[in-house]
Amino acid sequence: MKAACPSGRFFATFVFSDVPCIENRCTRYWQAIELRWHARLSTDPISYEYADGVLNDRIILVTGASDGIGKALAVHIAGLGAQVVLHGRNTKKLESVYDQITNLKDKPRPSIAELDFATADSAAYSSLHNSIEQEFGRLDGLVHNAGILGQRLSIEQYDVADWQQVMHVNLTAPFVLTQVLLPLLRQSPDPSIIFTSSGVGRVGKAFWGAYSVSKFGTEALSQILANENRHTSLRVNCVNPGPVRTRMRLEAYPAEDRDALKRPQEILATYVYLLGPDSQGVTGESIDLQ
Repeated sequence: MKAACPSGRFFATFVFSDVPCIENRCTRYWQAIELRWHARLSTDPISYEYADGVLNDRIILVTGASDGIGKALAVHIAGLGAQVVLHGRNTKKLESVYDQITNLKDKPRPSIAELDFATADSAAYSSLHNSIEQEFGRLDGLVHNAGILGQRLSIEQYDVADWQQVMHVNLTAPFVLTQVLLPLLRQSPDPSIIFTSSGVGRVGKAFWGAYSVSKFGTEALSQILANENRHTSLRVNCVNPGPVRTRMRLEAYPAEDRDALKRPQEILATYVYLLGPDSQGVTGESIDLQ
């Protein structure tokens, strides 16, 4: 039988019938979880305040840095002292972000890593690893921001080739990139990985298809990697940006009032927190940014 705690959340499935005892255990369980959350996140990451040089000398790769949240994040953390590796597949857009960062006063010059996740082979991933290793010798942060929406259709109507592409770009590519770059992250004294999830990566909703499934997988990938590395300094966390004024959001909700949405620049504090020194010991979390 399932024993529900007072909040309505289910604790576990049991085969015995001591319900009052189970409910007491349930209450204690959730209290312990909440205490552990507050202990590990003593700083509110959404309202995190930080100094200008909080990311000085940190080498951080941001995927999908040519547009939207990735672009805003790359420029922002460069302004905080990070040496940013800009990933994307559009050369012209990446060069525009590069120029924007180089115009910042007394900040490290970024690097460009052009790679199309839809078509990249093992040699392309190895080349990216080798370039970062030769230039920097390590990697302090990896932000998995790139992704595609795919079709908004029912499972019955979903094209198999499109399904495979969304799953590959949103889930398989981050797995491969993480695996390839882990040796460089282990060279850092304080490495951090951030995965990007979604509200439909926690609750499946009709017509979200492969995108939703890929984000469920992203949550699992983040949790598995975090648990496998709890004995190391590597921390792995997931963020859900929520409704943000981006091209993908417009594609998903074409009739939505864009002016009512937050701009990418307004949700960056949590990224800075997770990439910087104040989040040491925080791992395995999935954080809503709104």
